[in-house]
Amino acid sequence: MPASSALYTLHTPSCRATFAAHGAELTSLVASASGLEYLWSADPSVWARHAPVLFPVVGRLPNDSYYYEGQEYKLPQHGFARDQVFTVLRHTGTELVFRLQNDAATCAVFPFAFELTITYTLRDAVLTVRWDVRNPAPDQALLFSIGAHPAVRCPLLPGEMFEDYFLEFDHPVTLERHLLQGGLLTGQTAPVLSQARELPLRYDLFADDALVFKHYDFTRLTLRSRKSARFARFQFDGFPYLGLWTKGPGAGFVCVEPWHGIASSVGGPTELREKEGILTLEPGQVFSTAYTIEIG
Repeated sequence: MPASSALYTLHTPSCRATFAAHGAELTSLVASASGLEYLWSADPSVWARHAPVLFPVVGRLPNDSYYYEGQEYKLPQHGFARDQVFTVLRHTGTELVFRLQNDAATCAVFPFAFELTITYTLRDAVLTVRWDVRNPAPDQALLFSIGAHPAVRCPLLPGEMFEDYFLEFDHPVTLERHLLQGGLLTGQTAPVLSQARELPLRYDLFADDALVFKHYDFTRLTLRSRKSARFARFQFDGFPYLGLWTKGPGAGFVCVEPWHGIASSVGGPTELREKEGILTLEPGQVFSTAYTIEIG
């Protein structure tokens, strides 16, 4: 089996998680007792990904372009890491470590040295996803964003509908979404919730693209059904941005996306260091963050 299609599995008595070297992507998350699959199947007729890693940008750039020190570069929406083959550094029954480093191809579109390490750890039915980004350059700052894009099947069980599900917050929240046009932020907002703990899911919520939130104050979000006890819970401390998304009516999944970074604003390409949400790592520095997915 070529490295690009290699699959790796973690397992506990409660759960089994499978990953691909291509994109270091989580491809399956199954409850052991029931055999229930929680992760979206990546049906190519709907949306051909499971849980891509967004790096070195989150969201879209104007004209898929940016400037660095006056030179124009091209990057697709959400960057290139999701389409790279990662190296496996370690694989045990409950831990898997991937690494991606810059090469000539990445430097042509992203002129920075970087080392991205992704560590997956499975404990009971909780998967922890940890990212460590290191700047190995001796004399150049690393400018980047990074984000998650896991897609959970919704509905999870036969006989259920997307509209039977809701997102439960860890406390009552008031939320406004930041509106997108062509994948770019317009600067406009619209109300979503007012002092509520639940967001009922409807496909028309996503008719104008993802729900994008800034400056929210919750750190836990649980996908629940009104017809069964099954759930998928996301914990994400310290992430300044969050996206919620599905492809459209009948898609059969919902994405919960904690981000360190966000789409650009409507307009022309700008200098990368001026882009909202860009992180700066000085030579030798490491940026680390993590989130968890729990199934039940």
